[in-house]
Amino acid sequence: MRSLPGAVGLFVLCLYPYVYLLTRTALSERGVALMEAARMLGAGTTRRVREVALPLARPALAAGIALALMETLADYGVGAYFGLTTLTTGVYKAWLVMNDKTAAAQLASVLLLAVGALLWLERRAQAKLRFASSRSGALHAAEARPLPLHGGAALAAVLLCALPILLGFVVPVLVLLQLLWQEALHAELGLPLARFVQWSLSSLKLSGLAALLAVLLALVLAYLGRVRGSGSALLGVSTRIVSLGYAVPGAVIAIGILLPLGWLQERWPQLGLTSLMTGTIAGLMYAYLVRFSGVALQSLEAGYARISPTVDETARMLGASRTRMFLELHAPLLARSAWAAALLVFVDVMKELPATLVLRPFNSDTLAVVAYQLARDERLGEAALPSLAIVLVGLIPVIMLSRAMRKS
Repeated sequence: MRSLPGAVGLFVLCLYPYVYLLTRTALSERGVALMEAARMLGAGTTRRVREVALPLARPALAAGIALALMETLADYGVGAYFGLTTLTTGVYKAWLVMNDKTAAAQLASVLLLAVGALLWLERRAQAKLRFASSRSGALHAAEARPLPLHGGAALAAVLLCALPILLGFVVPVLVLLQLLWQEALHAELGLPLARFVQWSLSSLKLSGLAALLAVLLALVLAYLGRVRGSGSALLGVSTRIVSLGYAVPGAVIAIGILLPLGWLQERWPQLGLTSLMTGTIAGLMYAYLVRFSGVALQSLEAGYARISPTVDETARMLGASRTRMFLELHAPLLARSAWAAALLVFVDVMKELPATLVLRPFNSDTLAVVAYQLARDERLGEAALPSLAIVLVGLIPVIMLSRAMRKS
């Protein structure tokens, strides 16, 4: 496992929900009715998937792949733990070991340039494609017939769907439970339940607030991009900067906040900027928005790509204002995309470590910080408890999103 193929497999198991959630949302809204129409026209299963489902899901696939790509480039823990040499580990080594902030900034700039080039190529290709269907077609999705599987095909489908769940969730949780049980048998945990409740509430509060703010910011940017199109250069630059923020490691963002604030504090100490942004929720929220707003923006832009421009044109011809058009047309059609965006941001903030470790308020630890500190001290049995708590707390939005997506 401690090799490049092992790290690739681990990232696949961790990051496939980025692609899965966005693609499932896209196909559940539009794909079922169109797939059924293609079946009635005589198209086989392979042709329906190749010529209907995949093109329809392409904006969501592109958004999910971009998110997984940026998450991989910005990750530090996997590369450091597996002993791999990556740009991100180089940033941390240059900054923390060599104390060379210039080299760290140069390596981080290479990361940004790489992600920016890939996003530009994808958007250039995606700009030539538009996928939309009438909302009335989705009303007949319940009439679609399921495709029955038997024998080896049914077994293969069950195993294929169970594999990521087993390797990405069941096995890791069982290992953590085993570590926790061994620790309970051979040593005292020394971690009172009240502290765990406090850490869990702190994580929930930070994650929920960050998810809300990120979705609101992404809604504003996506809506402005929708109504103004490519006419505003400033808006286009702003959305690209927001997207690139996800590729920046959390510690780099934290230092990017602290260094300018320290410089301003030296020259204008009466402003009190350091006390305002360091060791406060405001500083953490700023770092989270810089880091994770791209997650929400990608999801909502994929949602807007599925709304036909004729919807806006018809509303304007009927005299609807932009505010009414957004509240009565865009918001209902973007509800599932907004839920998916909120879930992705929530889970990302729940497990975010570097920025939280540097900027968190005093005497306010999160589950991720506690798990990191215990694992760093090789207290793996004790680290299993906050790690399991992260999993349990993270299941709450997963259950809520699953119930919301099952509603008609």
